[in-house]
Amino acid sequence: MGLNITLPHEQLPNPFITPDLAFRFRYFAIRKMHFALRARAMVAFPGGYGTLDEVFEVLALVQTRKMNAIPIVLFGSAFWSRAVDFGFLVAEGMIESADIDLFTLVDTADEAVAVLESFYGGTPPP
Repeated sequence: MGLNITLPHEQLPNPFITPDLAFRFRYFAIRKMHFALRARAMVAFPGGYGTLDEVFEVLALVQTRKMNAIPIVLFGSAFWSRAVDFGFLVAEGMIESADIDLFTLVDTADEAVAVLESFYGGTPPP
């Protein structure tokens, strides 16, 4: 399933998405709402403002319990450690130290799969 966004410089859907399950959105907010309603996990790869927006939206929804907890996997620890200084946010009192546990940094596909399996007890999500 893919939730694509219409952008000024055309973005094509992932070629692995089943064509009947490739949905296009004009507005980011509506796309994020559908994403958050349906997600059973979030695996985010290095990206720009759109990626950061989506990651922080899901983190905020899970943190405030407006969304059920899901595994949040940030792929590429070197990128995420430089892009966001989570330790600084804790030190400044902007987030609680427990909020660091809302996500997991990984560097390999095997690590990402292990996080998802651990969260769901080895059983695929519904």
